[in-house]
Amino acid sequence: MSKPPSNPSPSNPSPSNPSPSNPPAVRDSVLELIADTPIVRAHRLDAGVCNLFLKLESQNPGGSIKDRIGLRMIEAAEQRGDIKPGDTLVEGTAGNTGIGLALVAQQKGYKLILVVPDKMSREKIFNLKAMGAEVVLTRSDVAKGHPDYYQDMAERIARETPGAYFINQFGNPDNPAAHEHGTGPEILAQMAAVGGLDAIVFGCGSSGTMTGLSRCFAQHSPHTELVLADPVGSILAEYINEGTLNEKSGSWMVEGIGEDFLPSISDFSRVKRAYAITDRESFLAARELLRCEGVLGGSSTGTLLAAALKYCREQTVPKNVLVFVCDTGNKYLSKQYNDYWMLDNGFLARESHGDLRDLILRPYSQRDTVVVGPKDLLVTAYQRMKLYEISQMPVMEGDRIVGILDESDVLLHVYGDEARFRDPVSTAMVSKLDILDVRAPVEALLPVFDRGHVAIVMDGDRFLGLITRIDLLNWLRRRVQ
Repeated sequence: MSKPPSNPSPSNPSPSNPSPSNPPAVRDSVLELIADTPIVRAHRLDAGVCNLFLKLESQNPGGSIKDRIGLRMIEAAEQRGDIKPGDTLVEGTAGNTGIGLALVAQQKGYKLILVVPDKMSREKIFNLKAMGAEVVLTRSDVAKGHPDYYQDMAERIARETPGAYFINQFGNPDNPAAHEHGTGPEILAQMAAVGGLDAIVFGCGSSGTMTGLSRCFAQHSPHTELVLADPVGSILAEYINEGTLNEKSGSWMVEGIGEDFLPSISDFSRVKRAYAITDRESFLAARELLRCEGVLGGSSTGTLLAAALKYCREQTVPKNVLVFVCDTGNKYLSKQYNDYWMLDNGFLARESHGDLRDLILRPYSQRDTVVVGPKDLLVTAYQRMKLYEISQMPVMEGDRIVGILDESDVLLHVYGDEARFRDPVSTAMVSKLDILDVRAPVEALLPVFDRGHVAIVMDGDRFLGLITRIDLLNWLRRRVQ
């Protein structure tokens, strides 16, 4: 996917294309930092004959392009007299719209209730709660019309909450207006410095970005091609490429884009090309963007980038192509940038051995296993369990396993006398070990798990690693995939 760096062109616009006036050095509000995000040229990604440009919407104060619509939808409602500070706002969101709304609501004095699907990254949920929003988790495996579908649930909560205002990004005309009158003109002004914009690659969730840009470009840059990047499982790519509106969608892990229905504000009339991108392609493309260009983008950014590179490589004449970095990858550190999460979900290839090593997530030989020593304090073991979110650790003396320490062992040892956290691990560990030879059948794990233990895998006297119930479940799921 990568190529050697080329010599960058001058980053400053020519005198005939002056940059916007310099912004003030001091702003009165974080909301004044929304929009006017930079564009950078990609140099190490293989874009064929095309010039690929990255619009860094991750530089918005809330970390995504959705800050734009959060501000627009709330301020437009204020201007109409629909809401006033102190009111309750309700919305269903896959995350970034919620963060944008939370940012504006926090600054303007609104209470905010957000209904979010349970596939959302933990980082987004932590972000929302830290900003004061009330977060209601619901199922991500149901379609529109189901009472647990996040948009339907949000509408119901708004209806049942006295005085609440339903934002409704999927049917709110202020959503595309933010991009028609803000994002679109901003992009055209920036790209004028490099000869204009031939194609733009975007994703669709609420469809506000697409609809707004389409209206803007129809008037001001009609030659610009609109290219949709869509997760496999969404109905939108098939709708664009084949004209078929499928009533059955699949599931996907990428957050924020893809749909199982056509939002009422959507206008696909100028979109002539769409690419369906798998979760694996999306996550790997986002990681490649960080390696090659130093840009930390989110999961939907990976989808857009994978589609943009496919589009660019199909071209036979040079074009200026722009792709959004929709949000920051800081919100996905526990997912696509976590090697263990990627391995668990089958998105990174692992060496196959044909034995129990295939089930070990953290091999000891690679120093991936989190261990503790028999002379270490129990408080040290507890802190490591918390840090790495594990419930048991092998107790190692050199390269020899001498015990297993489980969170229940620690609990039983210290309950009633918290001072015993200062006792050595050896006083609480289990020395009678459930050892399995690496060549044992997978079925041999079941009796170990039935006893409530963890399997210790050995090759002769050499400790290879641990296998837990979740490791077996992940292995079984990868086989299905």
